[in-house]
Amino acid sequence: MRVRRFEWKNAAATSAEVRVWALETWPTVNVSDIERAVRKSANRDETILELTARFDATETPPTSLRVDDAERVEALSKIDSELRASMELAAANIRIVAEAQVDLEPREIELPQGQSVEVREVPVGAAGIYAPGGRAAYPSSVLMCAIPARVAGVERIALATPPGPTGEVNPAVLAAAALCEVDEVYAMGGAQAIFALAYGTETITAVDVVAGPGNAWVREAKARVSRIVAIDSLAGPSELMVLLDGEIDPKWAALDLCAQAEHGSETSLVAVATNERVLNEVAVATERTAASRSGVADAPLALIRVPELSDAIDFANAFSPEHLELLVPDGAALAARVTTAGCVFSGAYSATAFGDYAAGSNHVLPTSRAGRFSGPLGPGIFRRKMATVVVPPEAAAKLAPHVDTLARAEGFPVHGESAMIRR
Repeated sequence: MRVRRFEWKNAAATSAEVRVWALETWPTVNVSDIERAVRKSANRDETILELTARFDATETPPTSLRVDDAERVEALSKIDSELRASMELAAANIRIVAEAQVDLEPREIELPQGQSVEVREVPVGAAGIYAPGGRAAYPSSVLMCAIPARVAGVERIALATPPGPTGEVNPAVLAAAALCEVDEVYAMGGAQAIFALAYGTETITAVDVVAGPGNAWVREAKARVSRIVAIDSLAGPSELMVLLDGEIDPKWAALDLCAQAEHGSETSLVAVATNERVLNEVAVATERTAASRSGVADAPLALIRVPELSDAIDFANAFSPEHLELLVPDGAALAARVTTAGCVFSGAYSATAFGDYAAGSNHVLPTSRAGRFSGPLGPGIFRRKMATVVVPPEAAAKLAPHVDTLARAEGFPVHGESAMIRR
């Protein structure tokens, strides 16, 4: 674990300054290189299969992108019963939270001149879900993305996920797809999968929304296709900020930090405290924990000392972490002051891992300070608002002169005529 210490004095330090040291401390892949490479992807089956063979199915390249529907059903029937029970519990909690966010009833607004405007939500026609592969399989990401899409009322859900070296999709991912009633599964990963979902290929019909986490290549591809489809966010790499005092066992914080480090060496890990002794204890416990666990030792850890807990919240709001743990007795009071974190975990027992899997909140969250303007993935990503306007004759007579005045002021006199003829 690579540890570096910092001191946040007060809110006067700008968020830009925060980003400077963050970028210097946590190395990322060169985005310009990724951008150039992503541009080369094409929306053809042949290209997607070629890239899948090169990067994923290196031993037994697949001959077809689409995974047979029967494989999902079979995977669900064969997975370990304990895993299935945990999946079903997580799915139920995710569904409850998602359903609470959907506004199914249209709202009709009557205006003073007599016209009415009805605002209603309708689901998009098709959603593309991306579940990462590579370091691990992510059936949890299938649950987190597909359930809100289904709750939103999306008619068609297509899942893209990288196959393993033998060309087969992980059984747990297929089982999750069956549990969520995903309509189509495609064995493809990386930037090419995002392009295939957005533009379509000979086999794949293009979708309206692309959602799901991924690496820097996936993120850049989502940025590119956002011109023609909606995306949830540009999520990743993972981030965790832990605010703590001397009352919690540092081993708990260490495990929380190392758990996020499992997502890769670009994970941003931050521990914040007012006491130097607490930071030292967390650093020692985290390094010791990382040394005895595989796959977490390369992640960087920043230790931030602040004068007061209120300064810690100012820092958190400036940094906008994906996950923010408030491992302090007054966590609820402090949580009310947080405005930019992707998800807040309040209290000593509220580890980020619960939100990653089974608490019911969504683990697809804004990163890289995107929490300033976006939030967790939910059914709203897969729904859009529509307005229906009804203007009766009496309302038209009242509104037309105002429309005419405004239209002429903008240089569009025919707009005004279109309204005035209805007086």
